[in-house]
Amino acid sequence: MVLVFEKESERMKRYKDLVDDALTRVKEIQPWDLSKQLVAGLECFLLDVREPGEFNLLHIPGAINVPRGVLEQSCEWDFDETMPELVGGREREIVVICRSGYRSVLAADVMQQMGFNRVVSLKAGVRGWNDSEQPLVDAAGNAVDADAADELLMSRLRPEQRKPKSS
Repeated sequence: MVLVFEKESERMKRYKDLVDDALTRVKEIQPWDLSKQLVAGLECFLLDVREPGEFNLLHIPGAINVPRGVLEQSCEWDFDETMPELVGGREREIVVICRSGYRSVLAADVMQQMGFNRVVSLKAGVRGWNDSEQPLVDAAGNAVDADAADELLMSRLRPEQRKPKSS
């Protein structure tokens, strides 16, 4: 048996490719539109899929944290990570949130595959929420100043994480 491999660049998808593909299936909501809906009393489940440390630093008031790594288990019964409010919410309006709007798109895509019919992703994530001057709180429920939030949400790429320059 002879295996034929395509060029790596022709068969490999990058992170942004996965996000772009998911965006063909996932609807997004702008931060200011979500804010208006919340002020108007729309009942929705705010699902933040960032890591607990990120969530504890700052999050949208009322959001529930389910890290992306345990999302699928949290959406089903009989797992250590099962979240009953989420499992029973397949018909509920769910807004998935992350820092910049990429993880939330991927999470919303998976949730749609799992039967969640009314799930959207917050475009630009918590960063966009903060940019549109909407409230954020820390783990204790204390308000987080927009400038402090900007600092906390800033990208922290180390030099070794950057793509090498070609010679």
